[in-house]
Amino acid sequence: MYGVVTRNEEETEWSEFDRAFYEVKDVTGRAVEPIEGAVNMVSCFGDNAVESEEDLLAFDDEGTPATRNQPYFDWTYVCPTHDRYREGLLDIIEEAAAVNEDVRLDDVGFPRDEYCHCDRCEQRFADSEFEDWSAWRSNVITEFVAAARDRVPGDLYLTLYPDPYPGHLEARSGVAVDDIAEYVDEFVVPIYDMAYSTTYWLEILAKGWQDRLSTPFSIELYAVDVDVDDLSKAVEVAEEYAETVLFGYDASNARATIRRMNADAREGQSFGPE
Repeated sequence: MYGVVTRNEEETEWSEFDRAFYEVKDVTGRAVEPIEGAVNMVSCFGDNAVESEEDLLAFDDEGTPATRNQPYFDWTYVCPTHDRYREGLLDIIEEAAAVNEDVRLDDVGFPRDEYCHCDRCEQRFADSEFEDWSAWRSNVITEFVAAARDRVPGDLYLTLYPDPYPGHLEARSGVAVDDIAEYVDEFVVPIYDMAYSTTYWLEILAKGWQDRLSTPFSIELYAVDVDVDDLSKAVEVAEEYAETVLFGYDASNARATIRRMNADAREGQSFGPE
């Protein structure tokens, strides 16, 4: 099966795709109305639009905010314990589920290992039943996913950072895969490259996720300006392990790749001796 991830509503209806994800809130803070014909996708704690609102930001123990101006951050992160923002996210998720019962959550978790040490997080950890800070962080994220699950009557999809090594996601973002798996119908693992000129590393990560997860998962490939032949090779690797291969953010290139693969398959058919 093949799918597309897009911000363009008309592309969700293209016949080449068995499944479509439509961004209703992305990391720029841009928000649009959910649509009926696709799985609506919500960027949760990644949001550049809040960069100037200090109360919303995640901070490390040295007081450094998790903004796109800092090394290693491509966008700005909201602290997952901010109640008003969290409730706003859950409202968006509920509104999306009212239009299409299936919803995908993106950018769920704390930004990196050392976050968040804002005053609110420090106080809530101190007041909690947890003695271990990492366990407390994971509980914050698990409770959010559980709350989202309550608002999604259909399938709940959740994006995972592409690191299958046990313990890494928990340490990095507070996403305890085994704990949240009971709330998630399918995980999506973006494994992005600008070229896919080699694919051995893609196979290693895909195999790692296959071994790591008991819940079904899809692999999302980056499709923007990637050579069709190279993207086709990446698809061949990914579909050996994943339920579905998704193409991110260039539906035209994705469609061309699917057509090329279908044409190659037809050329390889044999109907008996000539």
